[in-house]
This record gives sequence, C-alpha cells and structure tokens, in this order.
Amino acid sequence: MRADLEEVFRTAYPRVVAVAARVLGSRDQAEDVAQDAFLAFGRSTVPAGEAVGWLCVAAAHTALNLLRSGRRRATRESAAGGADAFAPDIADDVVARDERRRVRAALARLPRRQAVALVLRHSGLSYAEVAAALELSPGSVGTIVRRAESSLRKELNRHAPSQ
Repeated sequence: MRADLEEVFRTAYPRVVAVAARVLGSRDQAEDVAQDAFLAFGRSTVPAGEAVGWLCVAAAHTALNLLRSGRRRATRESAAGGADAFAPDIADDVVARDERRRVRAALARLPRRQAVALVLRHSGLSYAEVAAALELSPGSVGTIVRRAESSLRKELNRHAPSQ
C-alpha cells in the first residue's frame, strides 16, 4: 500500500462519496464505490497531486458500472420471471393444484351464466365486454359477477376438506 493513502483518504473521501452518490442516489452504495476506488488508488502509481481527480473519475465510472449492471440484472430477472423466480416447494405446488381443482369443481356447480360471467370478468374483460359476450345489459354484469363470487364462496365452503 501507498504511504500517502491515509492522507489522500482524509482529504478526498467526502468528494469521492459525493460523486458516487450523485450517480447512484444512495449514500450506502456510494460509500461502497468509494472504498473500491480507494483500494484501486492504493495499488496504483497515481501521483498524490492527481489523486482527487483520479479518484472522482474512478468513482464515477464504478458507480455507472454499478447502475448498468443493476439494469442488466433487473432485465435478466424480469425475463426469467422476477427476482424471486425459483422452483416452488413441492408441497406448495400440490396445495396450489388442489386449490385450483377445488375452484374448478365449484365453478362447474354454478349456474352457467354466473360461471361464464365470473370467468370472463376475472380474465380481464371489462363490464361492457362481458355484457356484449353474454348479451346482457352492462349494468347487470356487476350484479351477476357479485352473485357468482358469492355462490362460488358458498360452494367452496360447502365442499371444503375436513381439517
């Protein structure tokens, strides 16, 4: 390590952190970037007189790289199904399948018009689209969907597994 590192650190640290914080918007991340810059400076042969400028440039580059890698990571995670995309626990998968089976069975026991209205509405169709598909007035769709939800809950409760 350099003999002048402590002195350069004392004088340049606030400015180096400020540069990184301006890029990152986070003091914590900026301090990490500053540490990296000072470690690199400690291994370098940059003259002490040029240290502040060199450190600020190093901090800016490191902070920008951090931003870019964060964007790339976010893009990869989004493409892979999110940050928490991992194989679910098998028990969770079995429970979810059982719940879906129960809902489908209960849905099959509803009056056809209610079941269809509920499925269409919960598939993202607007009230107007549901009304047109079922040849209903748009004002009656909400009533049918609410009744269908209520009937579905009753069916699920009626046929709930014993616990």
